Amino acid sequence: MENQVRLNCGVNLPIFGFGTFSYQAHSKAIESAVHMAIKMGHRHFDTATIYGSEGAVGKAICDEILSQNVEREDIFITTKVWGNDHHDPVSALKQSLRNMGLEYIDMYLVHWPLKLKPWACYPVPKESDFEEALDLESTWKGMEKCQELGLCRCIGVSNFSTKKLESLLEIASIPPAVNQVEMHPMWRQRKLREFCGEHKIHVSAYSPLGGPGNAWGSTAVIESPLIKSISLKHSATPAQVALQWGLSKGSSVIVKSFNEHRMKENFGALDLKLDDQDCLEIEKLEERKIMRGEYFVNDTTSPYKIIQDLWDGEI
Repeated sequence: MENQVRLNCGVNLPIFGFGTFSYQAHSKAIESAVHMAIKMGHRHFDTATIYGSEGAVGKAICDEILSQNVEREDIFITTKVWGNDHHDPVSALKQSLRNMGLEYIDMYLVHWPLKLKPWACYPVPKESDFEEALDLESTWKGMEKCQELGLCRCIGVSNFSTKKLESLLEIASIPPAVNQVEMHPMWRQRKLREFCGEHKIHVSAYSPLGGPGNAWGSTAVIESPLIKSISLKHSATPAQVALQWGLSKGSSVIVKSFNEHRMKENFGALDLKLDDQDCLEIEKLEERKIMRGEYFVNDTTSPYKIIQDLWDGEI
């Protein structure tokens, strides 16, 4: 299959990922969206323990495999360990596999560089939920164990700054294959992409459209006059322009839409070609990070006293 990128662990990752994070959606809605996505040609599905969508994603994929519409080898599944399981990623992944009804996943990510108390299994931690030390070394050893046991084919991270990746590479026996971060035309991640390129870490873009429709998201990207004018020039949609921009930088994109028409439209980004002028214009757009993780920052119990600490100034 084309439209894949080869990771440093030797595994191929389909560059067009289907995101399944949704606070509002019922599990039946997620299931039917995954069925629809597979029919359309999606082969890369992204979930996480904290999304609560692992069960629905797993069920839809298992049903498709049983119906012989796809083979397990054709599907790439990512899930992520939440901060409350950093002390034992192996047990956490085994639980995720039970949730999904699968024997292995393709990619297991550390969702955030943040260790929480074992009971803190919700998206916004309270002051008493933080562990003061990140203790990345022991968490990463647990991640490596997951790969060695064959529970996942690759391991990686999410929301890691250049500096945090540097610290991780110093202690890792198995380097991260992926860093999944917010990236779109208005948050371009140049410094991080250069660092990851030098160290053969693939950058995967979440919220490649700026997260419209999410509680924390924004329509700034798809409403941008520049993105709109580029889309008119190419008879494309603003979403297709934003997605193709991310793909043109060598990243994979994780797109979330449960609407059939928009899912088809997003897929059309693969056929769009942006020219040099388009890319130069996009480089001039003002940048602002949308997903800032403010709720992981406090000046008492969190290892991150100010927002700059979480992102090491990359904000």
